[in-house]
This record gives sequence, structure tokens and C-alpha cells, in this order.
Amino acid sequence: MFRGVRVTRLLAPRQAVLVEPQRGRKSRTDPVAKSKQGRVKVPPPVDPVEMVVLRERYGDYRLIMRALRVEFKEEVLRRKYEEETGSMAEERARQEAEEHQNLMAFNCQENLRLLQLRLVRIQKETEEAERKKLEEAFQREHQQQEFIKQKEEEIAQLQEDSKNFITLDNLDRRIEEALDNPKNYNFAVDKKGRVVKQTVLH
Repeated sequence: MFRGVRVTRLLAPRQAVLVEPQRGRKSRTDPVAKSKQGRVKVPPPVDPVEMVVLRERYGDYRLIMRALRVEFKEEVLRRKYEEETGSMAEERARQEAEEHQNLMAFNCQENLRLLQLRLVRIQKETEEAERKKLEEAFQREHQQQEFIKQKEEEIAQLQEDSKNFITLDNLDRRIEEALDNPKNYNFAVDKKGRVVKQTVLH
């Protein structure tokens, strides 16, 4: 396995020389080195006096650490109990009630301020709507007056034009006037509006 890894690393397309940082471990099938064939592993000697001292010291250490853990746990539980049921709980409840009252008072003041702003806005909107309604009514009245004035002018123009209408009363007179004053409408004009050609009435 390690030989295959080495070959793969050596065949990698790199310019630098690859050097392994440490030697690989022996496999299970490799034999024992010749320098260690007859060696027997012997554990280091233990001093009995030192072992007794270490056991006593380790026992004291575990006892002290256990006592500290119990003390800390009791302190935490006592504080938690006092916070939940003791004087600290009463103080916290009083502070929460006071804070609730302050918040409710602030909420009432804010609602009153917003109500006043809303009333002012509604009053302005009502005044603006009334003003627009009056302007629209005035504009409609002005348009109606203009329409009536235009119709009166048209009626006056028709009355003026009706003086030249042909009726049964002036039919004979208008015929005689047309025969006495013939008009020739057969003529041609140039681009400037001048008559350039006209037929002669017989």
C-alpha cells in the first residue's frame, strides 16, 4: 500500500523533489529487526514508597475536587431557589409590575398622541374634500354659464341670419333681385386667388 503511494507520488507531474517527512511504519508481515530479535520487554521498576505517596495524593485530590463540585452545585441551586421563591423573586416581581405599569402609561400616551394626529389628519382631509367639492361645483357652474352664453350667441346669430331667409312674403322680391343682379360662378383662379378666366353671361 505504501509502496503504491510512493510510486504515485513519484509519478506526479511536479517539478519539485518529493521527500517524505517521516518513515513509514512496518507492515505486519515484516520480520523483526536483527538487533531486536532476542530482546524481552521489561516494564520499568516501580518504587513502592512512591506508589503509596502518589495514591494518597491522588485520593486527596479527588476528594477535594468532589467537595468543590458539591459546593458549587449547592451554591447554584441555592441561588436558583432564592430567585424563584425568595426575596429576589419578590423584588423581581415588583420590578416587573413597575415596568408593566410604565409601559402601559407610555402606551396610553402614545395612543393619545396618535389619536390627536389622526383627528388632525381627518380634519385636513375633510377640509380638502370640501374645498375640492366647492371648486368642482364652481367649475361646473362656470362651464354651464359658458355653454348658455355660447348658445345665446348662436341664437342671436341665427336670428340675424334669419333676416335674409327666403319666405313666402319676400319670395317674389328675391326672385326679381336675383334676375336683376345675376352672378357668374363659372370662373378660374390662380394660386394667388386672382380670377384669370371667366365666362360671359348672355
